[in-house]
Amino acid sequence: MVDLTKEAAPKRGLFVPGSSLFARPVSLGKKKLVIDDGAKSIKLRGGPYQFDKLELLIRKREKTVAFVTEIDEAREWALADGCIEDLDYIIFNLTSKGAKNIFGNPPSPLLMGVVNATPDSFYDGGKHSDVKSAISRAHSLIAAGADIIDIGGESSKPGAIPVTAKEEIERVIPVIEEVVGFGVPVSVDTNKSAVMEAAIIAGASIVNDITALSGDPRSIGLLKETGTPVILMHMQGSPVNMQNEPYYEFAPLDIFEYLRQRITICLEAGISKSNLIVDPGIGFGKNLNHNLAILHRLSIFHGLGVPIAIGVSRKSLIAALSEDEPSEQRLPGSLAMAIWAYNQAVQILRVHDVAETKQALEIYKAIVDDNF
Repeated sequence: MVDLTKEAAPKRGLFVPGSSLFARPVSLGKKKLVIDDGAKSIKLRGGPYQFDKLELLIRKREKTVAFVTEIDEAREWALADGCIEDLDYIIFNLTSKGAKNIFGNPPSPLLMGVVNATPDSFYDGGKHSDVKSAISRAHSLIAAGADIIDIGGESSKPGAIPVTAKEEIERVIPVIEEVVGFGVPVSVDTNKSAVMEAAIIAGASIVNDITALSGDPRSIGLLKETGTPVILMHMQGSPVNMQNEPYYEFAPLDIFEYLRQRITICLEAGISKSNLIVDPGIGFGKNLNHNLAILHRLSIFHGLGVPIAIGVSRKSLIAALSEDEPSEQRLPGSLAMAIWAYNQAVQILRVHDVAETKQALEIYKAIVDDNF
C-alpha cells in the first residue's frame, strides 16, 4: 500500500518523471462562493455546483502526496512543476458540459430504484423473484419518485453463484416489457451481451454492468451499434471471490485509473462519451477502509468527464460503521450516504428506498440551498 502524505501548501518539485497527477474539487456548493482574497469559483460541468479549491494528488511509485489549494494557485504550481497540461485537462473534464443524453443535466441526483428479480439478492432476495411481484415493485418505486428503474436477474452479492444468460433473460425480460410502459427509463443490470441485447429489444434504455463491459467481449460492439448508455462499474475480481482480501495501492486512484482505461477503450471502440457513466463500485472487491477512502474522495471521479452513479443503499459497510445491523435495519445509514453523495454532486443514486431517500434529500436541500 502506498503512503499518503498531506502537505499544507504546494511545494515545488513534487511532480517528477513517472508521477501521475489527480485532482478533485473540494468545497463544492450551489451558492456563489465569495472569496475574500479575490479567488474565483468555477462551475462543475456547467451545472449548479461550484468550487473554488482543488485537492491535488501527485502519485509516485512509493507514495502519494496531496495538498489543497485555490485553482489559480494550483495552476501556478503546475506550471512551475511541468504538469500544467495534465492539470488543465483535468479542469477541462471538471468544467466542460457533456453532450445531452438520456440523463440530461439534472439539477438534483436522479434516483435509480432497484428491482431484484432474483431469489438471492443480499437485501430483498426472493421478495420480487416472480414477474408479477417484480412489476409491482417497479410500479411502487415509480410512484414514490424513482427517475430510473434498474432491473437485475443475477445476484452480485459476495459469494453469489452465477446464472446462465438464458435464466437471466427468463427472469428480467417479462418484467422489462411491462415496466417500459410506466413512463421512466429502464436499466438492465447485467454483464452478459445476450441479456443486454434482449433487454434493449424489450425496451431497456440503459445498461448497468458491474464489469464495466469487460465481462463479455461482445458487449462493447453491441452498445456501440445500439447507442445505449452504459454505467461502467469497478469491481475487483468477481462476486464469487471479490471479498477475498482485496488489495489496492490507494483505492480512489487505482479505481480512477481503471475507469479511465475503460472509458478510453469504449471511446476507441466508437461508443459516444455522452453515453458513459461511471460507478466506483462500493462494496465490490473493497474492504471497509477502501470504501471509506473512495467515499471521502468521491468527487475525484468528476475528473473523468462523465456522470457518476453510486450504490451504497443497505450495504454492509453501514453495519460495519454502526452496530452490525442486518440489511433490514440499514435505512438511516443509507440516507446518510445519499446526503453525502448529494454533497459530492453525484448524478445518479441507486437506492432500494426511493420515497425515503427523496424525502431526506428534499429536506436537506431546503435547509442548505435556499436563501433566507
